[in-house]
Amino acid sequence: MVASLLLVALATTMAQAHAFLDHARPLVGSTVASAPHEVTLSFTQKLEPAFSGVTITDASGARVDQGKPQISGSTMSVALKSIGSGTYHAHWHVLSVDTHKTEGSFTFHVGGR
Repeated sequence: MVASLLLVALATTMAQAHAFLDHARPLVGSTVASAPHEVTLSFTQKLEPAFSGVTITDASGARVDQGKPQISGSTMSVALKSIGSGTYHAHWHVLSVDTHKTEGSFTFHVGGR
């Protein structure tokens, strides 16, 4: 019984030790009517700014972000160039303050699909 409780506690601690994407604006997989001026990602842990980043690309793979993101605590935002209708891809990589790396990607759409 004690061993089972220790395993559950350890698994819970390990699961909380990584910075996972909690939510994003625009929402993951969403379609927005007008082009956003920035993309904001919120994570489950605080981030190490020097080792975290995000790129936003259009359907042809061209970057549409304006460079280095702004990071504060567990939130990372990056400004966008003027974009039009289409599908956009966000690819992020982060290092949480407890030194665990995670990465991921998602798409969002601007205008009708």
